[in-house]
Amino acid sequence: MPGKDYYKILGVSKSASSEEIKKAYRKLALKYHPDRNKGNTASEAAFKDVNEAYAVLRDPEKRKQYDIFGAEAFQSRFTQEDIFRGFDLGSIFREFGFGGGGRGQNPFSQFYGGMGGFGRGGEFQSRRQGVKGQDLIYELPMTLEELSSNTSKTIAYQMDGRQERVSVKVPAGMKDGQKLRLQGKGQPGLYGGPSGDLYIQIKELDHPIFKREGADLYTKQKIRFSQAALGAEIEVPTIEKKVLKLKIPPGAQDSAKFRLKGYGMPRYRDGGKGDAYVEINIAVPKKLTKEQQVLIESLKKAGL
Repeated sequence: MPGKDYYKILGVSKSASSEEIKKAYRKLALKYHPDRNKGNTASEAAFKDVNEAYAVLRDPEKRKQYDIFGAEAFQSRFTQEDIFRGFDLGSIFREFGFGGGGRGQNPFSQFYGGMGGFGRGGEFQSRRQGVKGQDLIYELPMTLEELSSNTSKTIAYQMDGRQERVSVKVPAGMKDGQKLRLQGKGQPGLYGGPSGDLYIQIKELDHPIFKREGADLYTKQKIRFSQAALGAEIEVPTIEKKVLKLKIPPGAQDSAKFRLKGYGMPRYRDGGKGDAYVEINIAVPKKLTKEQQVLIESLKKAGL
């Protein structure tokens, strides 16, 4: 169920001043006042929404949290008791000159009685619950080399106008989009509630040589026609910055793949490692020397 758009309910912009919000509320509260709309259920519902919107937007701290969380998340975190805490309807209506609402009396309790009732000064009698602060997400770019082993990073991020720094250990084998949770490193809580969490989301950078699929790595290597035809031993790099010798058998075909067992990425949390696959591509020279051209012609005559 979508959250209520309090700005839309009061007909003001998100940048509206407190005076503009107050003016809009007074106009709508007068329009939907129960004394003017007796028995009109639609007006009763609108009257409740208007009061709820004003209860949040008139309070700087509640308004800030509403703007941070957004309508739906705000209303899932805040109970009606939180929203109306400190909101003295009788006092507000006396201020605006509306009828009803003598001292110590709340003429609108019929609309809010299901929330536990207003106590003295408009406060709810039930104990206020702390609200957890907003979670934050930090996107951390990492190379395949960094993700192939346990890596420590120090990151800096902005929170409430100040810079925060935190160290994080990234386990080997994490993938693009996976997250690490740093408990309590998010936005401060409201009303004494716990701070939110900071989620470190991995952003895997493209690699110039390797392509990753799960824990396996794929790379391409060009060889000459003579190497493919006669067989050869070539050097191939690994993600661990080693150089391996790979034997190409005689008669190897273009796009043939060779497996290097255990030279892929670590398997995150599962242990072990994936494999590396080398695809060979036969390179055709764009230009030939005279000697090469003579040799190719002779191969052609020999049926190659």
